[in-house]
Amino acid sequence: MAERHVRDLPPVPPQAYLRAVRAELAIGTLDEALSRSRRIGLHIYDARLCRLRGEAILMRDSSMIAQAEESFRKGIGIARSQSAKSWELRATTSLARLLAKEGKREEARAMLAEIYNWFTEGFDTADLKDARALLDELSA
Repeated sequence: MAERHVRDLPPVPPQAYLRAVRAELAIGTLDEALSRSRRIGLHIYDARLCRLRGEAILMRDSSMIAQAEESFRKGIGIARSQSAKSWELRATTSLARLLAKEGKREEARAMLAEIYNWFTEGFDTADLKDARALLDELSA
């Protein structure tokens, strides 16, 4: 049975196929987690789940920009409603990367600068270093 599935695969590099399968599984798992969160009313991880969903969408198909952007923006909105600045920073960094690739560098820079400038400490953390590097790239 497994051999049949291998024969039926389109002629793509095995790594690309694996990445797509994993992304599809990730999206399904994240959708299930978000659904469960709604059912039980526990929304503490929703911002993170939305950001990860956006990343998985792009991993599955880099042309699904609108869907990924929607997930990132939803994550940002949830993080803001929860005053979860670290989750907001992560989702905004993901969205800023996407916008920059779409040629919307100034929009990306402005939104990332706004959340980055909220922080007064922790600039040696991976998230803030990542955001700073992207800001520098967008400002160049």
